[in-house]
Amino acid sequence: MSSACAIYSKGSVRRSGSQVRVSAQLIDAATDAHLWAERFDCDTTDLFALQNEIISRLAHTLNLELIAAEAARPTEHPDALDYILRGRAALLKPASRDSYAEAIRLFEHALSLDPQSAEAQISLAGSVASRVLIGFSDTGPADLARADELIGRALAASPRYVLAHHVKGQVLRAQNRWEEAIPEYQMALASNPNLVYALHGLSVCKLHAGSIDEVIPLEEQALRRSPRDPQIGTWCGTVGFVHLLQSRTDEAIVWLEKARSAAPVRPFDHLHLAAAYGLSGDLDRAAAELSAARRLRREGSFSSIAEMKASGWLRSLSSRTRALFEATYFTGLRKAGMPEE
Repeated sequence: MSSACAIYSKGSVRRSGSQVRVSAQLIDAATDAHLWAERFDCDTTDLFALQNEIISRLAHTLNLELIAAEAARPTEHPDALDYILRGRAALLKPASRDSYAEAIRLFEHALSLDPQSAEAQISLAGSVASRVLIGFSDTGPADLARADELIGRALAASPRYVLAHHVKGQVLRAQNRWEEAIPEYQMALASNPNLVYALHGLSVCKLHAGSIDEVIPLEEQALRRSPRDPQIGTWCGTVGFVHLLQSRTDEAIVWLEKARSAAPVRPFDHLHLAAAYGLSGDLDRAAAELSAARRLRREGSFSSIAEMKASGWLRSLSSRTRALFEATYFTGLRKAGMPEE
């Protein structure tokens, strides 16, 4: 980029009895524009936990702000890093087919400028795998083959690169290889506990592998560390889906509504809401959400219970998770109007 972005933080601490309130802000030094603010309240008996919480949020938020600020700066002769940052900024937009297509185009251009760039390989592999996971890919097998090849090259050159292990987890998760993905996410988190996207990937793998009781605590960590994250809808959706599977239908609807509001073009949030409304007895809303899910996915998707059960990811679920799907999810979808065959 043509110039470095300067961001500084400031804040205050107030105490009343045993309670402490810490306020923190991020400011653009060049323009004095306010970028981010947060308030933290805790008891003085837990000051170390408060310190860790503030540092985690500041670190993650600063990273997001730097990406957005640097990607927006004009430059006469953009290089591979310019295009990588622009691609990452595209992924900070609300998730859609267009935002993923834009990011992938930018990462492809970065890789064409520097074919040996591990950053370009990792970024492109991650966005391609995530496009499959979120339901925006019409060429899933080809996308995953490309992502697998790219992340293999990146890891061969940089086997200790933290982000590479996160993306390897993404690729394995998109291939329905939950048990193999778990240690990749754990390796990334061991090196960078603030990698909130790895927390989410790990939670989903735990769900599919049958460790459902571990899912919501992992998503809650991500929500605490980045409460205004562009991907927050994804995390809320996972919390809502776990509530749905465990027959807490009212709580499921609350969380799934949050997810849909944050990212209205994600088809699975609508599908999960269809099941939740079906279980609650609100059949009109259930039918409307099912219709929305079908409209947002490729033609012929979500046509029947049998079609969904035939998918590879469902067959790869643990027996415990599959039983919960049958007892709640599919029961709700039947009530929403999804036919058996």
